[in-house]
Amino acid sequence: MNHSLGIVIESLVAVLLIVTIGHCMLLNKRLKKLKADEQSLKATIGELITVTEIAERAIGGLKHTVRDVNENLGAQINAATALADQLKAQLAEGDHVVRRLSKIAIAARPLATQAEPEALETRVSAARANAVAAQAFVERRRPDGIAA
Repeated sequence: MNHSLGIVIESLVAVLLIVTIGHCMLLNKRLKKLKADEQSLKATIGELITVTEIAERAIGGLKHTVRDVNENLGAQINAATALADQLKAQLAEGDHVVRRLSKIAIAARPLATQAEPEALETRVSAARANAVAAQAFVERRRPDGIAA
């Protein structure tokens, strides 16, 4: 009996060794797949890092461009404001000159034609209306520099 008990134990050990070898083969396949996935994951991470660096450089370039555009637009807006103020002063002076000229013209006319001051005043008021419209146009400019 001793001999058969030894055969049973050795058979059991042999079966367990076969199961262990099969399990090791299965683990070996899984480890190979995991190693291949690790390589592809490293490649993906490398690409992601490269793309991130490119995006950071692009964002830096955009910030620089925005800063330059902002400075240029600020200077142009300041110049346009100064020009608008200058035009406003010139329009006021022109209106003053037209009033003085109309007074001189009225005073120089003979008494028979003094009934026409309303027509002259109408022309002066039309010029004044044009000046007011021009001023309103200047004041309605949009932030992008185009008048509304």
